[in-house]
Amino acid sequence: MRPKEAQAIAEGLVRSSSEAAFRGGLDLLKADYPEVLLPTAKRLSERNRADPRLAQLLGLAARAAGDGPLAHSAFSRAARLASADPLIVHSHARTALEAGKPAVDLFERAVSLAPQDGSVLLGLAAALVAERRGQEAIERLEAILTRNPLWIDGHRTLAHIRGQLGFDPVAHINTALATMGARHELHRLRILTLFEARRYSDATVAVAKARGLLGDLGWLRQFAAHAASEMGDIDTAENELAAAPLPASQEEFAMHARHLLRVGRPAEAAELLEPRVAEDRDHLFWPYLSLAWRLLDDSRADWLEGDESLVGLYDLGDQVGDLEALATDLRHLHVAAEAPLDQSVRGGTQSDGNLLLRDTPPIQRLRKTLLETVAAHVERLPQAREGHPTLFSRRAPQRVAGSWSVRLREAGFHVDHVHSQGWLSSAFYVALPETLARDDPADLTGKDGGTHEGWLTLGECRDLVPDLAPTRLIEPRPGRLVLFPSTMWHGTRPFSAGERLTVAFDIALPRQETDQ
Repeated sequence: MRPKEAQAIAEGLVRSSSEAAFRGGLDLLKADYPEVLLPTAKRLSERNRADPRLAQLLGLAARAAGDGPLAHSAFSRAARLASADPLIVHSHARTALEAGKPAVDLFERAVSLAPQDGSVLLGLAAALVAERRGQEAIERLEAILTRNPLWIDGHRTLAHIRGQLGFDPVAHINTALATMGARHELHRLRILTLFEARRYSDATVAVAKARGLLGDLGWLRQFAAHAASEMGDIDTAENELAAAPLPASQEEFAMHARHLLRVGRPAEAAELLEPRVAEDRDHLFWPYLSLAWRLLDDSRADWLEGDESLVGLYDLGDQVGDLEALATDLRHLHVAAEAPLDQSVRGGTQSDGNLLLRDTPPIQRLRKTLLETVAAHVERLPQAREGHPTLFSRRAPQRVAGSWSVRLREAGFHVDHVHSQGWLSSAFYVALPETLARDDPADLTGKDGGTHEGWLTLGECRDLVPDLAPTRLIEPRPGRLVLFPSTMWHGTRPFSAGERLTVAFDIALPRQETDQ
């Protein structure tokens, strides 16, 4: 479905019966046009306030378009009108959680209507964690997994909750494997979870156990090589890769490229990834190609990231309003004891859920200002370049794919990383230590004696290529927003004392259909 066709369908819905309008609206949502549908859904819902389906349609459109408060309001009305509809009741609970409202009781109602629905059960766990009842969430998920040990989504969610609360994230997976040791999916999940937790020695043991039960499978050799490489055991990694078949997934190709860069073979990394980058839908390969091309002095590195307008700095303190009120809002969300397993945070915590869906005045004002700034930034981006992961032709809608807050404390930092599934990524500074030095941003080496404590680094990957200097260092300031391509390496320098409180979000990759 093309944009003009979607617009015509949306406009025609107001002349349809309620049933036809509901079905047509769902078709627009399936085709990923919530922004086109939203104005019509508002009109339909207002005109038919006793119809739960049209309130449901409005809630679905608002949620997909990123309007959390409107989505919650619409589903609240839909749930009053259709209190026995499992989908509506679940959506009401989900949007309440996302808006920052109490949601445990709403999820309990949803579970009573759909007790076997895994997404409802996981939502209840998230609501319990949000209301500081994490131990209860763990106990409930463990009870379900005892009855259904092959529920992989449940295992994955429980691992993340346990990790953030300071417990062993793989204990329950170990329990399941004790009785179901031949299940490939459980072994794979245990190893990947240990990778996320950076427990590479334990991952090596887990790989060995899997090999003993499953045989010498190709993906296990790839995982063994990755664990060895991350630990610095280069000889073992080389031997495993020499005996391994060609990687079978994008994830395994990326692991192989990491190793080649770590051992100083950028030409081989480029040769591995270049033929496959056009099919790299998750953009796992571009960050490694950027490092390989820079190390090889390949002109494509400049084509990829050399244009300074790809990065934007915007000081928004006046537009955002009271930063201290925003900081107070954000601090309440940091309920975890540890950072998420699969994130870049070291020495701090990260909020759960999509932050910019929350229904509080400081966060909603922030969302409005951030999205207006993103739109202005996109207008300034260079023209489209064929094959480029950032500079493509269609640049709307600019939809938030995820948003969160990070609170770093003494010596906290972000390891160098990327957000491969986004289009544009960000850092917005809310509160900073007073002791941060105002070093020279032009000095990328630290030879002037500056440490750039707490600064944002772009183009640096110290883990793989520690001698490759960042392409840019950016000083954090309260109220400053930094926007940059999601495939660009970024991290932060540690700082000695205080609190560094930020908001970050990703803008999703827009559709690339032609409007013809």
